Amino acid sequence: MKTKAETILAPTLIAQMPHALADAAPLGKALGLSGFYQGKVRDNWSRGDQRILVVSDRISAFDRLLGVIPFKGEMLTQIARFWFEKTAKQVPNHLLSVPDPQVMIAKEAKAIPLELIVRARLTGSLWREYESGKHQAGGEAAYGITLPKGMTQYQAFAQPIITPSTKAAYGEHDTPISAKEIVARGICTPAEWERVQALALTLFDAGSAHAKARGLVLVDTKYEFGRHGGEIIAIDEVHTPDCSRYWYADDLDARIKAKETPRMLDKEFLRGWLIEHGWKGDGPPPEIPDSVRAELARRYLELYEVLVGSPLEVHSGPVLARVEQNLRKALA
Repeated sequence: MKTKAETILAPTLIAQMPHALADAAPLGKALGLSGFYQGKVRDNWSRGDQRILVVSDRISAFDRLLGVIPFKGEMLTQIARFWFEKTAKQVPNHLLSVPDPQVMIAKEAKAIPLELIVRARLTGSLWREYESGKHQAGGEAAYGITLPKGMTQYQAFAQPIITPSTKAAYGEHDTPISAKEIVARGICTPAEWERVQALALTLFDAGSAHAKARGLVLVDTKYEFGRHGGEIIAIDEVHTPDCSRYWYADDLDARIKAKETPRMLDKEFLRGWLIEHGWKGDGPPPEIPDSVRAELARRYLELYEVLVGSPLEVHSGPVLARVEQNLRKALA
């Protein structure tokens, strides 16, 4: 049985592209907001002890912005909301309210400048590094870990591993960092680092169990944390396809045995397309056709439907005007 997302035609998705939210910065002046910060995807403002996060429709790969994807901001916001609410009792987080399909009002937290990537399988950038000789005995071990020789692409680790990286400024590349460096640089105290790792693995266990029940495999994901009121809380997003890799479970073993690419519902589709066209983040990127953007949007919507259990109710038309109207009401 097909999901609703699979029946959406590319022209429907392409028609939304001119209305997609590329930049929410004008909202600052319109709503009298200050403390503006623009990330790769989220535009946000500080408002007392709260942070206003508007999730744009921007798409990035290899730390470069590559235009917009229709309905992406809605999908990211609603999946993050799903997970923040689902795991709130296990892992405290920053979510307070969602006044618009792609807006979050959150607790103001001091971000810890790290990205914790939890991985269950050898794939993606880690596989590409491993294949070149890194992270193996005798080779470079940038994360402070050494993987056994002879591993194969897509192979599962005995236990999920954490490969942290620095949280680079907008437009710069994240760089691998070891646990020893994290503590030595004063990014975290030893106790904080233990806590952050424990929270990340708790979230990953919850995500993996839910994904398995929905016929998916949560392959790897990225978490960010911040300090708020004397505790460490999850911030940014959780288990969205922007920060996570999901594969279908039903034919995974057969595809790996046949040396075929797993069926995936994540941004790796775009990364793969870019690599096939000779681009890995250096120099000008290739022009991404509307058909590729539409297919990525469809995959994102399909992931939401499979993961949550019901289709995403998308809102067509100009996004910026709708966000301004709903946010104005919420802040009144």
